[in-house]
Amino acid sequence: MMNYAFRMLLTFNATSLLLIIFYVKSGHTLGYFFPQCLWLAAIPKLSSYIVYLMVPILLTGLSILLSSMLGKDEFKKGEVVSIEYANNSFLPSYLGYFFVALSIGDSDTLFFVYGVLFAFTFLSQALYFNPLFLLFGFEFYNITTKNGATIFLITRNQYKTPAEVEISEAYRINNYTFIERG
Repeated sequence: MMNYAFRMLLTFNATSLLLIIFYVKSGHTLGYFFPQCLWLAAIPKLSSYIVYLMVPILLTGLSILLSSMLGKDEFKKGEVVSIEYANNSFLPSYLGYFFVALSIGDSDTLFFVYGVLFAFTFLSQALYFNPLFLLFGFEFYNITTKNGATIFLITRNQYKTPAEVEISEAYRINNYTFIERG
C-alpha cells in the first residue's frame, strides 16, 4: 500500500507542472480557487504563482523523505556494466507538457488531458522522472547490470563510470526505478 501511495505522489509531482503552466497562462490567482477569501484576490499574481510552484516542490521533498519507507536493494561493485547520464533525455517530454498546457483553452480540457497524462504516467511504471528532483541535488542515470537489467537510478551521487557504482541502500520504487538518497 505504501508503494502504491508513493507512486501516486511521484506521478503527481512529475505531472503537476502541466497544471501550474495552465493556471499561470490563464492568469488564475489563489483568489480564483478560494473566492470566499477576499484577501487572496488582493495579493499579486506572482505570489499566487510562487505558491503554485511551492506545492510540487514541497511534495517532492516529502516524497524524498518517504522514500526511506520503501524496500531496499543494493548494487555491489562490479554489478553495473554501463551507465548513462539521463538528466537531458527527459527535457523534450517536459517541454511537451509546457506546450500542451499553453495550448489548452479551458479547465474541462485541462482536467481531461491531465487525467489521461496522469494515468499513462502512473500505469507505465517505467520511470518517475521529476525535474523538481534537480532542485534537491539529484541526478538521473540509466544503468545496466551484468544480468542485463536496465535500471533508472535517481541519486545525489555523480557517477562517471560503471566501476564507481556501489550502492549499499537503494530504495525500490518499482522493479526498474530506484532512488539512492545519499
